[in-house]
Amino acid sequence: MQSILERREQIFSLAKEMRGQYPEFEKRFVENDAFVYGDGALPAKVKRMMAMVGALVSRCEGCILSQTIRAIDNGATADEIIEACHVAVMLGGTMALAESTKVLAILKEKGMV
Repeated sequence: MQSILERREQIFSLAKEMRGQYPEFEKRFVENDAFVYGDGALPAKVKRMMAMVGALVSRCEGCILSQTIRAIDNGATADEIIEACHVAVMLGGTMALAESTKVLAILKEKGMV
């Protein structure tokens, strides 16, 4: 069985390959990602957790996995991430709760909980 982090890498790699089919799009996508999610009035980790909440509510597996990892990479703690998941559940109900199990799996695989 594939680990949750391996699944994230598989999705991430395929998405990058898809974007790479149009090099100008890939260039602009990467630039926009860095601009939008970089530190500003809000820290990058907060922006990534906001995106994670949106992903949980919309049930986008690739987005959930990627935004969770990016939040961690930007310094988000397990407590902060779990609290953000609770916000997602309030917005998205039991479907967001079910999706948040993917976030918990990442935290477990990384030894954060």
